[in-house]
Amino acid sequence: MYRPARRIGEYGVMPDWPIALRRATVDDLGLIVLLIEEAAEWLRDKGTDQWARPWPSQAGRDSRIMSSLGQGKTWIGWDDAVPAATITADPCEDPYWPDDLRREPAVYVHRLVVRRPYKGEGLGAELIDWAGWTAQRDHGAQWIRVSAWTTNGRLHEYYQDQGFLPCGFHADDGYPSGARFQKPTAPMPTSGPGLFRVSWTPGLRG
Repeated sequence: MYRPARRIGEYGVMPDWPIALRRATVDDLGLIVLLIEEAAEWLRDKGTDQWARPWPSQAGRDSRIMSSLGQGKTWIGWDDAVPAATITADPCEDPYWPDDLRREPAVYVHRLVVRRPYKGEGLGAELIDWAGWTAQRDHGAQWIRVSAWTTNGRLHEYYQDQGFLPCGFHADDGYPSGARFQKPTAPMPTSGPGLFRVSWTPGLRG
């Protein structure tokens, strides 16, 4: 599936950086679902049930994804024609966060997926920070926030390693991503991102 390697990374073949980050469209629904399901398959061997079943149903999950696509909040990182990663960055309030925290403007990161061959290079962390930089610039966001899968302890550690602070848990209402984390947004670096470049033309390839 992947094109010939130019160098070798932690997970085998790696691309020439930078990845082309493009805004996804509603035509990418199937691709986003595929990336999530690929990640879920890998996570089954890591002691977590994250994304093992769509919540609250397949229709409900796909509706949320489609809504984000329609509002231009979802991005895909392309290695030529190969999708390498996806992130959804939403500056609108997340109703699962408490009222006192929602008074401060924030960007909420959802459905961050980096495919296995692209792991180990810091792409996910850079995408998170990019979401924070752009939200600060465009919306005055003070915080980057994530709601992590409640049972995925390794993911909680990852976010804390990236500078996120725990903010408690959602009410036990069945919502599976119940662990809240946030960190301050940072100024946009003058050098720009290193592992990806942003293309403002929606759609495939860059």
